[in-house]
Amino acid sequence: MPHKIFIYNTLARKKEQFEPLVPGHVGLYVCGPTVYGDPHLGHARPGVVYDVFVRLLKDLGYKVRYVRNITDVGHLESDADEGEDKIAKKARLEKLEPMEIVQHYTIRYHKAMEQLNTLPPSIEPRASGHITEQIAMVQQILDAGVAYEVNGSVYFDIDAYNKKHNYGVLSGRILEDLQVQTRDLEGSEDKRSPYDFALWKKADPEHIMRWPSPWGEGFPGWHLECSVMSSKYLGEVFDIHGGGMDLLFPHHECELAQNTVTRGKDSIRYWMHNNLITINGQKMGKSLGNFITLEEVFSGNHKLLSQAFHPMTVRFFILQAHYRGPLDFSDQALVAAGTGLKRLFRGYDQLQKIKTDAKALPAELMEKAEQRIYKALCDDLNTPIALAELFQVVSWIHTAAQSGKAIAPVDKETATRLYERVVHGILGLQEETDQNQMPVVEGLVDMVLDFRTRAREEKDWSTSDFIRDKLSHLGIEIKDTPQGTEWEM
Repeated sequence: MPHKIFIYNTLARKKEQFEPLVPGHVGLYVCGPTVYGDPHLGHARPGVVYDVFVRLLKDLGYKVRYVRNITDVGHLESDADEGEDKIAKKARLEKLEPMEIVQHYTIRYHKAMEQLNTLPPSIEPRASGHITEQIAMVQQILDAGVAYEVNGSVYFDIDAYNKKHNYGVLSGRILEDLQVQTRDLEGSEDKRSPYDFALWKKADPEHIMRWPSPWGEGFPGWHLECSVMSSKYLGEVFDIHGGGMDLLFPHHECELAQNTVTRGKDSIRYWMHNNLITINGQKMGKSLGNFITLEEVFSGNHKLLSQAFHPMTVRFFILQAHYRGPLDFSDQALVAAGTGLKRLFRGYDQLQKIKTDAKALPAELMEKAEQRIYKALCDDLNTPIALAELFQVVSWIHTAAQSGKAIAPVDKETATRLYERVVHGILGLQEETDQNQMPVVEGLVDMVLDFRTRAREEKDWSTSDFIRDKLSHLGIEIKDTPQGTEWEM
């Protein structure tokens, strides 16, 4: 591969050069959604981040098996393994079958991801489809002596595990601190320690989702599914496990512990975590009144939003920040992102109109632009630096267009390739258009501008200015250049 890729490995706590287990092939597992509600901003960031990562790997010639799970059972209301399964609770409240809830919100999640232009994963397994394998893994952990069964539930024994291993190695938690910080919780009397976690939970009489097991009817704990499905589809040792920073503890920490017991070691070579989205500096939450679904963003139907925002604006907004850095969501930030995205594609439109001349000298900026952009993307997926480099190219295009001079063919080829391979391909950005209305709008604006051109040729400046001002009032800005009149919305 011509480019070296570097990834920040959460387990190693440093950036490392990525070397796949099998040359030319990459196995990537990403924690997907729990499907009991409409997809929201929290789903958008990992959806876009790992989509760009997969696109980059494929662009560089890797064959990628991208596995993203669907959690449709076992996700309890708290990290203490207590409360009701979130999907079962939703089903009970709406008087529907749990799998009706799952199907409804899975479809809505897929629609939102499609609107954001994310590619579908290679495999998208569901937890409910792998109950047999999860039961088998629970038995493995019991046989290893690091789990115990109480009243039909099975719990992972952290103290027993920690005698040989280090619980907290991924998240940086220290067991002694957990012992001090963890309080006894109502309903957790079966646990030997409150920080032990459920591998299998006994189903109460009213619990809808239940399966037979050697310990009685119940359902799997949340952390179990990823250990099972990642090994089934990627092997006991695979390249990369991704997910949000909110999953680092306890979910990924528990997953690592399960892997270590059943495979003798943590089988994941690189742990990759994206940071979260805040809203006006606050963590997103329904109780704070700042919880926004993607449908509300796309429609503008939320009190915090001044308008509807195109999915491409949201995608561009996410890519403006490094995936490991903070990202604060606000109406103003989205407006600015929309402006930046339009500027990016205005450069593409200008590029098509610039003529080339074999005698023109290649631009110094363009000679290394492609190299710098790929270097940024391969350096721990540094999309903000890549975008900054792209906007240097956009500025060069704008200057070239304004000058009216021809450019070297190699420069136009490079710029075109950057749009096709990087902007459209790796970053997955598309121009914001309504495919049904834009051809009509473009035709009408071009017709009006034809009248204005005739007025200018006849030196009818008052009519020319009148048309310009009316179009500006409608949000259509026009610019007269040596190549003719250009316009944008």
